[in-house]
Amino acid sequence: MPELPEVQMVVDTLRPVIFGRRILQVDLRRTDVLLPAGVNLSAKLIGRTVGNITRRGKRIVFSLSDGNQFYMHLGMTGRLTMEPPDAPLLPHTHLVVGFAEGEMRFRDPRRFGGIWWLGTDESADSDMGPEPLTLRASQLARQLSRTTRAIKNALLDQTVVAGLGNIYVDESLFKAGIHPLISAADLSAEQISRLNRAIKFTLRKALRHRGSTLRDYFDANGNPGGFQKLHAVYDRATLPCRRCKTPIKRIVLGGRSTHFCPKCQPKR
Repeated sequence: MPELPEVQMVVDTLRPVIFGRRILQVDLRRTDVLLPAGVNLSAKLIGRTVGNITRRGKRIVFSLSDGNQFYMHLGMTGRLTMEPPDAPLLPHTHLVVGFAEGEMRFRDPRRFGGIWWLGTDESADSDMGPEPLTLRASQLARQLSRTTRAIKNALLDQTVVAGLGNIYVDESLFKAGIHPLISAADLSAEQISRLNRAIKFTLRKALRHRGSTLRDYFDANGNPGGFQKLHAVYDRATLPCRRCKTPIKRIVLGGRSTHFCPKCQPKR
């Protein structure tokens, strides 16, 4: 699932192409990917210009010239790319937005992603925790003090911290030397401070390498990321730890694969 670095790369590669551009055409090919149901997306978008494109957590937020907003979520398999108008329309393409410069196409085979119309009254911040790149250790401590869940599960909760997912939680916990099963409420102030630094370090490094491409993620220009080559633990089960050579262990936690080094991340 695309996480903060991957979503930011999509935003960064879309913005130069469609910022300030007029929407000429809208083809919503599956109405069930749009919420709330019944919104006439063509009427809302055609003739408007794109005022801004930003990221909030894992959401790609579009602001229009008339003050309306909507956001898109890529889910697990979603791609948002710019294509020439004559490019073949691939299966599972659910939305095509036409500009003079080309077409923005949303494709999502498994349909865990979608489009949410916000209008002028609702906010993309709804039910979202703070952004990890600007998060202070004291904020993180307050967020984690509200739950006794395992720290891995707590960090996956978008109301606790927005934008983190399976890859970058595993990588951040390794960097901080924290076992994924430790209760969030049991972390010491020093561990929380270390974790906060590790999250920022991991995300910034991933951004420099344009995110992680395991299967589905590509930026809006169709380019893959490169950070997957530098993963310390994620998707490296049984391989030697890059730090201590202990085999990386994989467990299932909350239905999600979780990777860690038993030696570098002791459970105590």
